[in-house]
Formats: sequence, structure tokens, C-alpha cells
Amino acid sequence: MVDPPRSAVRGLTVPARAPLAAAAGALLSVLWAAAPAVAGQDWTAEPAAGGRPYVYLEGPPGTVMEDGVSVTNPGAEPLTVRLRAAGTAGPVFAEDRVTVPARTRADVPFAVTIPASAAPGDRSARVVVSAGGREAVVRVHVRVTGPELAALTVEDVRVDGRVIRYTLVNRGNTVLVPRLAVRADGLAGELLRRPARTLPVELGPGRSLELTEPWPDPPALDSVDVTLRVTAPGAASVEATASARYVPWAAATGTALALGAAAAGLALWRGRGHSSDGPDGPVGPGRTPAQAGARP
Repeated sequence: MVDPPRSAVRGLTVPARAPLAAAAGALLSVLWAAAPAVAGQDWTAEPAAGGRPYVYLEGPPGTVMEDGVSVTNPGAEPLTVRLRAAGTAGPVFAEDRVTVPARTRADVPFAVTIPASAAPGDRSARVVVSAGGREAVVRVHVRVTGPELAALTVEDVRVDGRVIRYTLVNRGNTVLVPRLAVRADGLAGELLRRPARTLPVELGPGRSLELTEPWPDPPALDSVDVTLRVTAPGAASVEATASARYVPWAAATGTALALGAAAAGLALWRGRGHSSDGPDGPVGPGRTPAQAGARP
């Protein structure tokens, strides 16, 4: 018996009398398996040396520190990536465009320079690697060593109706989480007292932040001194005070009207009782008041 003829399709033989759908399916399977992966879509970037979640550098002011980023290209074609830095301690690359050969990992070095005038504390940066329409980010943490100073001030305290406004300023070189206590005293004694509590903010070195403290039930009529006391771990506590007067609008309006009426009455009385003219006209030269008032 003669075997039926077979048709070869790129190394795959299909019986000549096989259904057309089966042949088309086999052909698509072969083409799918032979098609290369989309170039530039499966590359990765990470800190050099591997196994680190981010790059960590530490040194005193004036130091130049070096590290690197690893870019892995598992594809069958060379991959060109671009690198740029972002953040307060941006790395500097010898070249910002690098071509990574196929199936290769390339280590791209960079340097971070700490200025001689830099204050001790933490800095952050990012290395952004882009290629093939997407980006990968490698985080960089830099710690500037040296004596740490925690210093905090509260400034520009003012009372605005039912709100107390103030500004916190970080005068040190460390990140601070401030705590705030509030006290208000009137003519008759204490009106408000809130114990120290941690504010939901972080204040970086040299930064200032305007904040508000609600006072939903201030007095209707009083003279008030509001004192804010702030502190932070490692920092000395400081205070600032502002004064405010609460006067009801109706009372203030009534008082103003009463004063105005009194002033008008006084002016009228003076005009009537202290005129220089007598009942029969002015006192002429050589005539006494008695003579001026005498009738012929």
C-alpha cells in the first residue's frame, strides 16, 4: 500500500486529506512559536551588584561617592536606554545614553557629590531608566553624616475668629515630627486647654509650614491671649502668644451709637449755653453787660 502524499510546511508535515482547519491551526502554531518576542519590552533595571532594594550612600560633606545601576537585556536585539536623575541628591552619569547588547547585563556607573556646605541629614534621589516606551526607577538614598541639630520654632500666631493660624519652621538639619499644645486665657481665667499631641506632618530641614487650629466656641465678649507650645523629638520646646478681642457686633454697634449721641448732645449744649451774644445783641465797645441788658 502506498502511503498518501504529505505536504511540508516549514518542517511540519500535514496529511493531504486532513481538514483545512487543522492545517491552518498547525501553521499558526508554528508561526507563533517561531516569532521573536517584542524587542525592548522585558528589560529590567536595578541597583548594581543585585539583591538591594535601593542604592544607599553615606558620607560627610565634600565627599564624592560612586555606585551604579544594572540594566539587563534578555532580548535578541541590542537595547538602547536613557538615564536621568531626579531628586535633591541627583546622581551624575558619564553618559546618559547606553546600548546594552542582546542577552547581556550592563552596569552603568554614576557618582553622587555631597556639597561641602551640605548640612547633615537625609537626601533622596531617583535614577530613571527609559527604553521601549516604558520607564524603570531605581531609588537612591544619601545620608550626609555629621552632628545633627533638631530645632523648631512657631511663628506668626494670630487668631482669626474661630481659627488659630500659625507657622512652624524647621531651623535644624533633621526631619521633625512636631507636637502642639494650645492654651487660651481670658479676663476671667482659662478658656481653652489642649494637651500636646503629635501633628500629622513631617517637616524637613529648612522648611516652613502654615497650619491652622480650629476653635469652634470662642468667647462672645472677652480679651484673650492664645499660647501655642511646640516641640519635637530632640528639640527644645518653644512658645508663641497672640492676643485677640472678642466683641459682639450688636454691642459694638450700640456702644458706637450711644457715644455718637452723647457727642452730639454735648455739642448742642455748648452751642446754646456759651454763645457770646446776649439777649439784645452783642456787647458793644464801652458798654458793660449790665448796660447792654438795660432798657431805656
